[in-house]
Amino acid sequence: MSLAETSAAPVFLLQGVTYRYPDGEIGVHDLDLTICEQERIVLLGANGSGKSTLLRILDGLIFPNDGVVRVFGNVLSEKSLTEERFSHQFRRRVGFVFQNSDTQLFSSTVWDEIAFGPLHMGMSEPEIRQRVSEVLELFGIEAIRDRPPFKLSGGEKKKVALAAVMATNPDVLLLDEPTAALDPRTERWLIDMLIQLAKFGKTIITATHNLDIVEEISDRVLIFGENHRVAASGPPSELLSEKDLLLRVNLIDPRFHKHSHNGDHRHYHIHD
Repeated sequence: MSLAETSAAPVFLLQGVTYRYPDGEIGVHDLDLTICEQERIVLLGANGSGKSTLLRILDGLIFPNDGVVRVFGNVLSEKSLTEERFSHQFRRRVGFVFQNSDTQLFSSTVWDEIAFGPLHMGMSEPEIRQRVSEVLELFGIEAIRDRPPFKLSGGEKKKVALAAVMATNPDVLLLDEPTAALDPRTERWLIDMLIQLAKFGKTIITATHNLDIVEEISDRVLIFGENHRVAASGPPSELLSEKDLLLRVNLIDPRFHKHSHNGDHRHYHIHD
């Protein structure tokens, strides 16, 4: 099986997808969703509404109990991922940055961490050296290339985790709460990097609670309700203006408001 390359086809197509955890708890319920090439999508919703579950389904880490998931025109399933050619192409084309970088970083040095993906793609040693050098430069982390990832700061770990994923040059980037626990400077760096990657033609799907960054990193927002379905889908500026909707899905409380500075960026606040 091979992943068909066609700009006309969606990247992901989900039809009637339901996922139940082993204890019977619903992750997502009867989900119909199309995500197209080069879209920038943000997933919003209260804790437990289905955002992280959806990301794990899209990355082939878990599989729905009901419904069908297609990626690049082919069924994504536990069976299809046992096929070496399909699995190799899928893992090359879809990358996942976990919320907790410590769960993702395991090599002895930053260099080895970034080289891991290209190595398992079968790239030659000169190609790997070139790819790792390019990624280190792109992410501005040349100075820590020989350091153990577990000794890095939280912001440095996040940069290395993203760099390691991007070393395989995936078409699709999945991010789970990427700004969690980041200082403002590193958060700004991450936002700028996601904007740059989108300009490179990447499809970027981000789950976040950080409403301040949504309009900068998305073209479309999917808001999950507490029934584990998509309650609304649309442009970020439109959906973030619907206070009743945000209250209904438990994303904000009644003290929430937003305002703009110099007409540029909206900032979202919940007052104590």
